[in-house]
Formats: sequence, C-alpha cells, structure tokens
Amino acid sequence: MTRYQERDLADLILKPIITEKGTIQMELGKYVFDVLPKATKPDIRAAIESLFDVTVVKVNTLTLPRKKRRVGKFLGYKAQYKRAIVTLKDGDSIALFPDV
Repeated sequence: MTRYQERDLADLILKPIITEKGTIQMELGKYVFDVLPKATKPDIRAAIESLFDVTVVKVNTLTLPRKKRRVGKFLGYKAQYKRAIVTLKDGDSIALFPDV
C-alpha cells in the first residue's frame, strides 16, 4: 500500500455534507463528504481512516456537473466540486455532532 503524508491527507477532505438524504445514510454507516476534485479513492480512504480512526470498506465518488450562473450581462460557471460517499465497517461511526 502507498505511504501517504498525513498532513496532505487532511487537506483533501473539505467538509461533511449534512442533508436529509445524507442523514438517512448515516444510519446505514455511509457518510458524505466534499473533497478536492483531484482526490482519488485511495487518497480519500487513507484520509478518512487517519482523521477519524475508523475502517473504510468502500468509497464511491461523484463529480457533479458545473452550473451556469449569470451576474447581469456576464455569464460564468460555478466552481466544480466532487463528493465522496464513504461506507464504514459495521460498528464504526464518525461523530459529526459531538454531544449536541
């Protein structure tokens, strides 16, 4: 397995996605994160395992299409982003809401 720099791995994971669908998936052991577009599945796996001290079973990624945005007469695009759905081993969990 490839050795990763833990300092670089922490920068790959941008933020967790908290939506209705994502909250339902959390009960099944799946967590959704925004990641950098250059991040690969092995990088995401290593980053989640090192940051949260859990065992990752599967990583699914999706790159969402860019959306057009208009400001006055100027037409542009929103920045492209990538999401990762991480499935954890049974019994493992990530505390996104610690002691709320």
